[in-house]
Amino acid sequence: MSPVIKAMPPALKHGAYSTTSVLPGESAAEFAKMHRELVTEWAPNGALEGDIVATLARALWRKNKLAQDRMAQIHNAMVPCIGEDAPSDQSKFERTFIEKCRAAEQQARKELGEQYALVEMGEEATIDHLMQELQVQERLDAVVDRCIKRLLMVRGLKSMSIGRASAPLQALTS
Repeated sequence: MSPVIKAMPPALKHGAYSTTSVLPGESAAEFAKMHRELVTEWAPNGALEGDIVATLARALWRKNKLAQDRMAQIHNAMVPCIGEDAPSDQSKFERTFIEKCRAAEQQARKELGEQYALVEMGEEATIDHLMQELQVQERLDAVVDRCIKRLLMVRGLKSMSIGRASAPLQALTS
């Protein structure tokens, strides 16, 4: 009987749907700074507006982290990693390694032409991966839009109820 391997939950894979604001490895201080900036910008009044701004902060944080994660993926794919078990003559090894990498890159560029950039990207260049990434971006954008609309609606309702409570009731004349 083979053991059951659980897949990583999507919330931990990219954090887009996580209820946790800051995932392990992310900076809580950076998130707090961004949240304070949003509080300054939107000046929430009351618990409901504060919750909406907090939701907005989480959505913007996830969206920014997706872009940073993508940059890290590109960097890791393009910059070769040299292992710790390199020969003792490090400088000669590095020169040889770099020369071989450049030669391989030139050969690949020559043979593949315009397709080289897509091949270099690997899985990230597939239509399925692109569609998944766009769907996550669209959902995060939708959350941001809903937060802003909700905040503006709550403020509008508050201003209407304050205006009615302070104005004296007048009889309708026909």
